[in-house]
Amino acid sequence: MKRVHLHGFLSLSLAAALAATVGCSGGSGGGSSTSVPSPTSNVQAIEVNTGPTAGPPYNLPYLDGAFTSVTVCVPGSTTNCQTISGILVDTGSSGLRILSSALTLSLPQQTGSNGSPVVECFPFVDGVTWGPVQTADMTIAGEQAKSLPIQVIGSSNFSTVPNSCTSFGLPLEDDLASLGANGILGIGSFAQDCGTACTQSGASNPGVYFACPSTGCEITTESTTESISNQVQNPVTLFATDNNGVIIELPAVSGAETSVTGSLIFGIGTQSNNALGSVTVYTVDPSTGNFTTVFDGITYQDASFIDSGSNGFYFLDSNTTGIPVCADATFWYCPSSTQNLSATNRGLNGSTGTVNFVVGNADTLTANLDDAAVNGLGGPNSGLFDWGLPFFFGRNVYTAIEGQNTPGGQGPYWAY
Repeated sequence: MKRVHLHGFLSLSLAAALAATVGCSGGSGGGSSTSVPSPTSNVQAIEVNTGPTAGPPYNLPYLDGAFTSVTVCVPGSTTNCQTISGILVDTGSSGLRILSSALTLSLPQQTGSNGSPVVECFPFVDGVTWGPVQTADMTIAGEQAKSLPIQVIGSSNFSTVPNSCTSFGLPLEDDLASLGANGILGIGSFAQDCGTACTQSGASNPGVYFACPSTGCEITTESTTESISNQVQNPVTLFATDNNGVIIELPAVSGAETSVTGSLIFGIGTQSNNALGSVTVYTVDPSTGNFTTVFDGITYQDASFIDSGSNGFYFLDSNTTGIPVCADATFWYCPSSTQNLSATNRGLNGSTGTVNFVVGNADTLTANLDDAAVNGLGGPNSGLFDWGLPFFFGRNVYTAIEGQNTPGGQGPYWAY
């Protein structure tokens, strides 16, 4: 899901807003306390399916969401742990965020220099997640991120949302119905969710971290600074190895399918199963995480991104007549016949490549509510070109993290 730029300003996707029409995956929520799984590999299974909101009481099946599970533990414990499914895999943001309603553990609360609890208001394109910053040990596949700052969304202990958070003008996504997932695994290009902007005072601070009174936040509570090490972290950067990026592998999808399974592989060029190979590297702007896409005569200069958390291709068609939007859902395109399109991506390193893709009639593609993997979903998005999850179908897509060395050079970059 693409965040509203914080490293340039913040990112998540249009997915949760569209969950009301389509929905989110993984399994049914929480899970009981478990022990840390034995390390096995750097490969985690992911699945595109209809998600935890598909059944009662929500009946909101999710389209084009890749989901997995994570295990979180009280720091230092190997038994006081919980495995949580229905976690959205998101290359458009950084950091682990878990719904309070899905979390049964009591995790230590992060506090500021004055001892006040730290709470975060994190803006995405379609809404904000609000909740305290707590610390957990996270395990996924055979990898572990110890003492990881995470956001716990929708905690009842911090029910009051300050005015400066609501001033983003975005709806709260603080429960399963509104978020469409039990949490978000942000494994994007950045090491933290905000970066140096949140360490600074004054107007340059985007205002996402808050030091609240111990009795809870107040509507007048103002934002605060947050050090780099205390910010919600991309968990991959804390792995002992395989910590320079990720690869998402999903099979090709023709039309719509009930579900598809794939792999989330950690590390780039660190093991025999994550070699860079012959893919093309597209470096991105280190402050925004974007590159350039040229489509239909429009150059989306530093305004294009690859985002597994978005559930379609989002761009503005500029033809004379344009691709018509759906009458019942104007955020989708509904052409009378499938459109075969192409665009050119360009990295800051000068690499270029043509991408052929299709946009179909969303009403037709989403007619079967049991289908979760849909190739061809697209919708209008002025000023940005969002290569969402359908871009990943049939490709191995690499996301290299800022400042990390890889065989393709230092991140951040995408490669495919």
